[in-house]
Amino acid sequence: MRSKPIVVDLDGTLIRSDVLVESGFAFLKSAPHRFMEPLRWLARGGKPALKSRLAEHAHIDVTVLPYNPQVLTWLKAERAAGRSLVLATASHERFANAIATHLDLFDKVFATNEQVNLSSDNKRDALVAEYGEKGFDYVGNSHDDVSVWAAADRAYVVDPFAGVERAARKLGNVERVFESRPPQTKVWAKSLRLHQWLKNFLIFVPLLAGHHMDSLPLILKALIAFVAFGMCASSVYLLNDLLDLEDDRHHPVKRNRPLASGAMPLMWGVALFPVLLAGAIGLATLFLPWRFAAVLGGYYILTLAYSMALKRRVMVDVVVLAGLYTVRIVAGTAAVGTHLTFWLLAFSMFFFLSLALVKRYAELHSMQARGLAKTRGRGYVASDLPLVSSLGTAAGYISVLVLAMYIQDHNTASLYRHPQIIWLACPLMLYWISRTWIIAHRGMMHDDPIVFAARDKTSLVVVALCGLVFWLAA
Repeated sequence: MRSKPIVVDLDGTLIRSDVLVESGFAFLKSAPHRFMEPLRWLARGGKPALKSRLAEHAHIDVTVLPYNPQVLTWLKAERAAGRSLVLATASHERFANAIATHLDLFDKVFATNEQVNLSSDNKRDALVAEYGEKGFDYVGNSHDDVSVWAAADRAYVVDPFAGVERAARKLGNVERVFESRPPQTKVWAKSLRLHQWLKNFLIFVPLLAGHHMDSLPLILKALIAFVAFGMCASSVYLLNDLLDLEDDRHHPVKRNRPLASGAMPLMWGVALFPVLLAGAIGLATLFLPWRFAAVLGGYYILTLAYSMALKRRVMVDVVVLAGLYTVRIVAGTAAVGTHLTFWLLAFSMFFFLSLALVKRYAELHSMQARGLAKTRGRGYVASDLPLVSSLGTAAGYISVLVLAMYIQDHNTASLYRHPQIIWLACPLMLYWISRTWIIAHRGMMHDDPIVFAARDKTSLVVVALCGLVFWLAA
């Protein structure tokens, strides 16, 4: 008869996340000016003090945590069969009790408090004192759980880290291994937003505009700048996802992001974002002019400010997004040493403001379709939808007007043999902008219009035709 209680670990086992990391980033997001305090808490009182202070100052919505459905289904079945369930976690008791209350599955909770960090040997000792040696079954996932499995009757291993399953099987009591993680190659590509690197092709725009695509040294510099900017952008995306875990989980699409969904362990994101940033800085300082490194640093600071505060400011967010697109063109200019023209800056600012407003419009449209009145983590309300549409279409049409004025500039004649041919690009741009906004109005727009354009055959045809127009003009 298997009447022994099932003791379940929390982080990485019951949930595909880590409460300590979650609470740390929740605190950082709510009080970025106090970013040094967790280090002081850790230095003064160790992990118990750190976890206790974070539990006091950080809020986590336990209802949207990424619970492991396979483990949860199994536990419910075991409870229905009469087994007693116990939650034993190194996370703070405030969060553990909230999770236990939400799930309504556990008969008892063991967790970290002000005095004891309930991890590894401490957890084993507490469980042995309560149930005796071999008096319980244990469900865990990490190296810290090996000593607990050794004291348990049966061991259950969930999505183990490297080497954990092997160490557990040496104990001879492994009953079952739960494997539910998706293919990691796709997870990494999605986490790093490799598809977003498409935006970094804007770095090549100054080369095209200045007619320098025949210069191999400049192309090489642009390629290095492309990679450096991509690494920097991926670093920012990871950090942004860590800061936005809770908001993303309340979003119908963003909740599937690897960090929010638990497909990628939070510690991987914590370790990876500074490594990518260091790599980007290394490429910039070793192979490119200092101006590019300065622009890259400015991009990172602006993006960080956007993630921490600016994205919650109505209209400030879209202006900053438009600026972040334009910064890529500025970075390309700095990388290859060409001059930044008034016309290119003016066109890109209005054009990308229109795209930023498309992105916000798509989010508002989706929110309205779900019957919500206000965006979570933003300052917009459903009634802003018509105004956002008006502002976005106006900005798009102004960008075409800037292009038309550029054709008449006397400097244009020095770059093109037949500048009047560029007029053909104007109706193409007007068509694409209008079509994009109609698609957004119908609720068919991807939340990122750049990604949408890269996958949309009509958009690709328009880009090709515009390229042909400029080639004929030259």
